[in-house]
Amino acid sequence: MHLRSTTAEDAPQITALLQRSYPVLMASAYELTALAAALPLMTRANPALLATGTYYVVETQGKIVGAGGWTRDKPGGGGFDGETGHIRHFATDPDHLRQGIGRALIERCLTDARFAGLSQMECFASLNAVAFYAASGFEALGPLDIRIGGTVPLPSLHMRRPL
Repeated sequence: MHLRSTTAEDAPQITALLQRSYPVLMASAYELTALAAALPLMTRANPALLATGTYYVVETQGKIVGAGGWTRDKPGGGGFDGETGHIRHFATDPDHLRQGIGRALIERCLTDARFAGLSQMECFASLNAVAFYAASGFEALGPLDIRIGGTVPLPSLHMRRPL
């Protein structure tokens, strides 16, 4: 297992990972109609995230099997408050669950954010990922609807943890 920062060239493999992961892992937490509207917008690599230096992939035998990162700015352009980082666009290949991939990614994000001088990390967790983030020390702040593509509401949970 090799964890590294992303490059623009990773976009096709990350998109493929998102397309393998999200439909399978989110199916138990969301209605089919919500997924049909949201998945086409959610399962594409975000070039801006890939260029941050704080978005990572995990590779096994040359294949990207995990991705995720963090930013200072809130998703959707909410700016930076001086102390809070934001977990962004996490995914693990369904065939590689329970192998420490998500844990390695979250630990890298938390360590890097701490080193960057931030004091806390937030995430807008999809309902199927709440247990993962809770196991990583995040606490629920309350439910919210994330507007995917600015229009499609997706129920989520706002979570936070200290660094």
